[in-house]
Amino acid sequence: MTNLFPLLFVFFWSSAFVSGQIIVQSSSPFASLSFRFVIVAFGFLIFALAFKEKIFVKRTLILQSGVTGIFFHGFYLGGVFFSYSVGLSATLSALIVGLQPVLTNILSGPILKERVTSTQWIGIILGLIGTVFVIGLDIGKSIPILGVVASIVALIGVTTATIWQKKFTNNLSLTSNNFYQALAAAIFLFFVSLFCEVSYINFTTSFILSMGWQIIMVSFGAFTILMYLIKIGSASKTSNLFFLVPPTTAVMAWLVLNEELLRNDIIGLIITAIGVYMATRK
Repeated sequence: MTNLFPLLFVFFWSSAFVSGQIIVQSSSPFASLSFRFVIVAFGFLIFALAFKEKIFVKRTLILQSGVTGIFFHGFYLGGVFFSYSVGLSATLSALIVGLQPVLTNILSGPILKERVTSTQWIGIILGLIGTVFVIGLDIGKSIPILGVVASIVALIGVTTATIWQKKFTNNLSLTSNNFYQALAAAIFLFFVSLFCEVSYINFTTSFILSMGWQIIMVSFGAFTILMYLIKIGSASKTSNLFFLVPPTTAVMAWLVLNEELLRNDIIGLIITAIGVYMATRK
């Protein structure tokens, strides 16, 4: 079953870009995320109590976990959701954030003392080429600069969180770690929503279904898988899975949101898949 975790992670993580587009049609981005992580934190707390996992740990571990949560859920998801709200497509947002493996592989050497092999670098380059194919050479649509900036902030957030998680917060159980991350993110996003937007949530059917999917399949599913993969493997190898997210998102956005899926997208998916295999294989 654990061999399927990378594939499940890519599928659920990619679906978040599509369902996120639907969510921001009925709510402000930061308010919806704060609402989401209040529920997620409560869910992980109940899970930890039910399985008698240790919740009360050293303050240092709580702070380290909280920092990861703020970078992962606050800056990363906050940036992605905000980019949607100003008109950036799910595919392009996923593409920008999908460059995360490049930054992680560059930084994991000096920070985590991980050795990145020449084969991995070839896989990284192929993954990068594949993601470029996803949007092609001529997008043909106006791109909101603010949305691009927000996605770059998200890219920096998810890269920082991946390295921080590997370096500092592997001493907590997955459930406790996820609880403190979600709690910190909910508080952080609440204040961002309070001061940076006109907060609102319309509980439409599409919002409820999309939010339910994100809570159950993404926060409880994909994110837990990601924390597990980081815990048992290297940050550089795990991050290479993110190269598969943009082309997978492109296919999902084509099916659900009617975003264009061109021949370049298919070529990019194949090249990226080869690159990820080379970068992550044992």
